[in-house]
This record gives sequence, C-alpha cells and structure tokens, in this order.
Amino acid sequence: MGYGKWDDSTYEASRTFRASRGIDDFGYSGAMRNLPASEWKADPALDPLGVTLRESRDSADHPDSLPIAVLFDVTGSMGVVPRIMQAKLGKLHGLLQRKGYAEDPQILFGGIGDADCDRVPLQVGQFESGNAMDEQLRTVFLEGGGGGQKSESYELAAYFMARHTATDAWDKRGKKGYLFIIGDELNKDRLPARHIRNFIGDDVRQDISVESVYRELELRWNVYYVLPNQSSYFDDPEIGAHWQRLLGQRFMKLDDPAAVCELIALTIGLEEDRVDLGEGLADLRDVGSHSEAASVARALAVVGPKAVAAVGTLPDDLAGDDDITFR
Repeated sequence: MGYGKWDDSTYEASRTFRASRGIDDFGYSGAMRNLPASEWKADPALDPLGVTLRESRDSADHPDSLPIAVLFDVTGSMGVVPRIMQAKLGKLHGLLQRKGYAEDPQILFGGIGDADCDRVPLQVGQFESGNAMDEQLRTVFLEGGGGGQKSESYELAAYFMARHTATDAWDKRGKKGYLFIIGDELNKDRLPARHIRNFIGDDVRQDISVESVYRELELRWNVYYVLPNQSSYFDDPEIGAHWQRLLGQRFMKLDDPAAVCELIALTIGLEEDRVDLGEGLADLRDVGSHSEAASVARALAVVGPKAVAAVGTLPDDLAGDDDITFR
C-alpha cells in the first residue's frame, strides 16, 4: 500500500462537511455503540485476523517510502488522543513532507485494547500516503474498555508489527521504520499464545516473553512509547521503569496530549537528520503550534544526543524555560 497523495483542501473540506452536519469524525465508533456489545467488531479494513502482511512499498510517486506506524491505546480516557491526532493530521503531514522531515511518509494507524476483556483488542490499518490515512484513522473503533489492571495488550500489537509487516525501506535500503505506541499502562506479563491465535490467527502454541517480542520488533523498527498526561499513571514510577527497561530513551512523557502530532513529526525529523531541535521547534511555531513547542521540547529532552546537542539552538522564547531540562 502507500499510493495516492495527501491534499490539504480535501482533508479540510471533509472536516467542514462533517462538522456542518453534526457527523462524528469517528463515525464507525458511533455505529458500533448503537449495537449490543456482543456485536462490536473491528472494521474489516483494520481487522488483523488472518492478515498476512501490512506493506509499505515504493511507487513512482513515492520512490523513497518511509513507513510510520502510530498505534493508540483506545481504552478508557486514552480514546481522546486519536481524536486529537485526527484533528491535526494535516499539520502532521505538513511537518513531515513540506518541512522536509521525510520525502515519502507512509502512515499506518491502529488501536490497542485489552485482549483479556475487550471485544476489539487490536486494530491495524494500511500504510497510506494520501487522504486515505484520514479515513483509516477515523475508522478506528474507540472501544473505551480495558480491564482496570494497569496493563493493556501492547505486546500483541508489537507481535503483529514484528511478524506481519513488510517495507521497502527495510527490504531495499536496510532502513528501519518508525513505530509510535501511545499509551499509559504496562504490557501484559507475557504474550499468551491464545491471544495470537484468537486475534491474529497465527498457529502459535507457546506463550512468548514480552522482552523477546520487543527485541524482534526493534530489528526493523525504531520503537517509541509515548505516555501522554491523560491519566493518573502519568507520574507512576512503575510505568516509566517498565518502558525504559524495554526501550531505553525511546520512552517519552508528553505533558500536553495535544502535542502528539508535533512530537511524532519532530522525533522523525531529528532521527532522519533533517532538522535540529531548535529548527524543529521554530517549525512548530511556523505552523501555529506555539503552545505545544515547550511540551515537545521536554519530551524530546530524554531521547538522545541529537536533542541534547541542540540545546544552544532553542528559540529565544523557549531557551529560558526552566521547565525544559536536557539530560
């Protein structure tokens, strides 16, 4: 997948049309909620059961495809984050492409729930280059469930991305893609084989350790876990220690959930060596994300040397912010 081109006017026209008629941006979720819970299911385009591969491929229009996957925790209060991102999708694409952070971004969206208790614990779309990514995101079912035990099935999503994706970026150029998991809880203790069989369809008979799933995933993906300030777990030390143990500096805390698009775009720009932090924060202001810039800077302060090296280039209105501590 990954065909088509993004068009801002089409995106805005679609949003305006829905708003003028009172149509929910996430209409599929509304349709599911009009049904008994026993009938809830993923849209067929996002159902991972039986999927062989989700593919990010080069094309004449996109010869240097860069795969980017964004998987949201859609349980409880976390369901607001996909809505924030959908409202800013044009800004994300603009930062990635018009600001030159990525030549040919191809974006996949998906949802993560709790395989122990949710009807729809995993949804995974296609890699898209054009406005189909907006439709894909809006079709994610915001189930709003979860089991209340401080863990969701992130490891099930990690398994799918490790075993059921193929990208020309890796196959042709040996280049990793970018995977952002947006959530606020722990992985399960282990990945149960029954969850893999029931929701993905692989004939797996033994449970798999969470650590091995993420080790395999990181062979082909730069994996980030973003914890937005959206629940009481934001300052929970157990959550931080858990994800730092798995991902190291690629665990990021985002104190303003409204800055999720900006954080994703600037993270990619930094890692692709297309921009330094100061330039990137200036880009955020240029696209109107003034209030989000400081939050993004704080989140990126722990990512690695590229962010640390850019301290001296912070824009004047952020350079003196005592809340931004680079380490």
